[in-house]
Amino acid sequence: MNEFNDDLLPASESLKQLAEAHGVSTEYWDYHGNLASPSSATLRAVLAALGVNTHSEEEIGRALREVEDAPWRQALAPTVVTRGGVESTVPVYVPDGAKVRVRVELEDGEVRELTQTEDWTVPREVDGVKRGRASFILGADLPLGWHRLIAEVSPGSTDQAAPQGAHAAAPADGEAETITVTSALAVTPNHLDLPESLGDRGWGVMAQLYSTRSRGSWGTGDTDDLTELAAFLGDQGADFLLINPLHAAEPVAPMTCSPYLPVTRRFVNPLYIRPENIPEVARLSGPKRSLVQWAFEEVKDSDLSAEPIDRDAAWKAKREALEVIFAAGRSYSRQRDFERFRAEQGEGLERFALWSALVEKHGPLDTWPATLREADSAYVANEAHQLAERIDFFAWLQWIVDEQLARAQAEALASGMALGIMDDLAVGVHSQGADVWSNPEAFASGVTVGAPPDMYNQQGQNWSQPPWNPQYLARSAYAPLRDMVRTVLRHAGALRVDHIIGLFRLWWIPEGMGADHGAYVRYDHEAMLGVVLLEAYRAGAVVIGEDLGTVEPWARDYLASRGVLGTSVLWFEKQHDGWPLQPQDYRRLALSTVNTHDLPPTAGYLADEHVDLRERLGLLTEPVEQVRTEARIERDRMTARLREHGLLGDAPTERQVVEALHRYVVRTPSVLVGVALVDGVGERRAQNQPGTDQEYPNWRIPLADGAGEVVLVDDLPENARLGSLLSAVRDEMASQD
Repeated sequence: MNEFNDDLLPASESLKQLAEAHGVSTEYWDYHGNLASPSSATLRAVLAALGVNTHSEEEIGRALREVEDAPWRQALAPTVVTRGGVESTVPVYVPDGAKVRVRVELEDGEVRELTQTEDWTVPREVDGVKRGRASFILGADLPLGWHRLIAEVSPGSTDQAAPQGAHAAAPADGEAETITVTSALAVTPNHLDLPESLGDRGWGVMAQLYSTRSRGSWGTGDTDDLTELAAFLGDQGADFLLINPLHAAEPVAPMTCSPYLPVTRRFVNPLYIRPENIPEVARLSGPKRSLVQWAFEEVKDSDLSAEPIDRDAAWKAKREALEVIFAAGRSYSRQRDFERFRAEQGEGLERFALWSALVEKHGPLDTWPATLREADSAYVANEAHQLAERIDFFAWLQWIVDEQLARAQAEALASGMALGIMDDLAVGVHSQGADVWSNPEAFASGVTVGAPPDMYNQQGQNWSQPPWNPQYLARSAYAPLRDMVRTVLRHAGALRVDHIIGLFRLWWIPEGMGADHGAYVRYDHEAMLGVVLLEAYRAGAVVIGEDLGTVEPWARDYLASRGVLGTSVLWFEKQHDGWPLQPQDYRRLALSTVNTHDLPPTAGYLADEHVDLRERLGLLTEPVEQVRTEARIERDRMTARLREHGLLGDAPTERQVVEALHRYVVRTPSVLVGVALVDGVGERRAQNQPGTDQEYPNWRIPLADGAGEVVLVDDLPENARLGSLLSAVRDEMASQD
C-alpha cells in the first residue's frame, strides 16, 4: 500500500483531482497576486473533514469513483434550486429503459405535470446496474417559493435497483411496481429589486448597538436605545440604521463579546431586552417592581463610563429583573401570544432554549457529561423534562426580545425610513454553541473558518468557527440557512451579510495549522444565494453583501446580477496606480461608506492609529516605518483628491476633513451611503482589531467623543458635531438629485 509519509511533498495529481471533485480548490490567488496551492497535508485534512479518506492512493482511487457515481445513485437530487421567470431542466436518474413521470406540488397545493425533454446523456453502470438520465422542464411560470418535486419511476424489469431515497407504491394486480421519489424545489428570485420606497438612492447610519447607550440602559445598548436612535435618525432623513449582529451569546458568564462569534445566528441575545418595556411590568406588585429597580441600580452608573463594557455585569443585573417579571406570569391573551410564537418558531427555538437551560445547569458544552453531548439522546430528553420551567424561561426571553425588535422596526418606518433596521448576519457560530450541539451533522469537524493573509491582516485570520458542511445543506433542503435568514429578517428591512463570499467559498483551516495553511472550499452559490434571496423577497428586504478582501470580479458581477448590493469602503477603493478611486467610478449597486468597524473611526484613521495599534499588538509583518509611510501617502493622496473636487480648503480641521470624506462618498453613484455613528461624535477608538482576542478590548468600546467622554443616545439630538455631519450628508445628497 502506498502510504503518505511526507506532508511536505506536493499533492499528487490524484489527490488534487479528488479535492476538486469535492469542491476543495487546489489553487488560489494570494493578496500579492501570486498563484498559491494548499499543501498535501492541508488537502487531506480538509477532505477528512468532508468524510473522505485519503490515506493511500487506493483510497483516493475509490473515493474518486464514489464521487463520480454519487449523482447517478439517486433519482432526484435532494434539493433543486432554480430561478423564477427562467426556464430550466431537472435531471432524473433511473434504471435504463424505465418510465418516469415528474410533477411539482406547489406550496398552495396545486400540482403541475412536467414535460420531458430530450437528454442524450450516455447511460452509466453503477453498482452493477445500467442507469440512464431523463430531463424534465421546469417552466418559467413557476411561482417563487418552496415546493416539492415528485418523480414516479416504473422499472422496466424486476432486477433493476431502486434509486436511493425511493419508496415503492403497492402495485395493483398485473401492474408493474411504481417507485416514488420526492425532492425539495426552491424557486428563487432571478433578481431582487430594490423597494420603491427607497427611490433612486438613500443613506443611513451604522452603529454598534451594545455601545450605544442611554441613561436608562443597563450597561449596554438595547432595544429601547435602538428604537430611540431609529426615531431620531428617521426624523433626520436617514433611510436605514445598520446595527451589529444581535445573535445570541452564552446565557451565563462569561459571555463572548464578539457579536460575530455567536452560539446561534437564528436567535437573539436577550441582553438587548429593556426590562421596563415588558407589558407585565405594569402589573407587578410594589415589592416586585422594587426588585426590578434594584437590579437596574446595580449597573446604571456604568452607562456614564467610557471604560470597556462589562456584558457579564449587565446581564447579571438584567437577568435578575427578567426572572422576576417572568415569574409574575401573563394574562390569558399574552400567554396565548407566547404559545403562538413558540409554535411558529418550532423545534429550532425549543432546542435553543434546552441548550440554554443545560448550559445554565452544567456550564460550557465542553464540560458536559458525555451522555448529554448528543441532543437526541434519552438522557437529554430526561433533562428536558426536569428543566421544563427553565426552557420556558429561555423561550420567553426570545419572545420578549422579538416583540421589542418589532417595535423598533415599526418606529423606524413610522419616522420615515425607507428600509428601517438593517440587520447584520455573522459568518458562523461558536464551536461550543447551540447550533453545533443541536445539529452537529450540519457542520464539518476538525476545521475552522478564517481568511488567508491580506494587507491588513498579514498573518491571516482564524475565526474559530466550524463551517457548514455543504453536503448536509443540500440534503436538508438548506434548512439551517433558510430558517436562520427567515428569523433574522422578521423585523428588518435589509440584511447585511458579513463575508458574503462565504456563500461561494470559505477558507477552511485544519486544526493545528496556522491561518496561512488553509484551503478554499466551494459551496453551491447558486443555491445558497437563491435561498437567501427567496427569504429576503418574502420579507420585502434588501440584501447587502460584505464583499471586501479577496473576491474575484466574477463573484461581484454575479451578486450584482442577482440584485445584491456590494460594499465599498473609501480607504479600500483605489485605482491601479494606488490613488483613491474617483467618485463616479464607484459601483452603483453598493453600500458605500468611509470606514468599517474593523478600522479605527475616521478621526483615528487620519491620525494613523490603525498603524500604531497594530504595531503595539505585534501584528505587522513589515517594518513599521514602511507601513507608516504607506499610510501617510494614502492620507495625502486622499486629501489631494478632496481638494481636486473642491471639498477641502487649506488647513482644515478634523471635523471638516471627516465631513469632506463623507461628501465625497455621497458623490458616488452608490445606491446606499452609510455614515458611522462614531464618525458623527468624533470617536477615535476602534471597535475591533482583527487578529486579536484578549490583547485589545474588542467589541467592548462604548460610544464616546474625541476627548473620551461618553456620548449617550439621549444627547444625540443636541450633538453639534453629529448634527453637522448629518446635515452635510443631507445637503450633498440633495445636490446630487
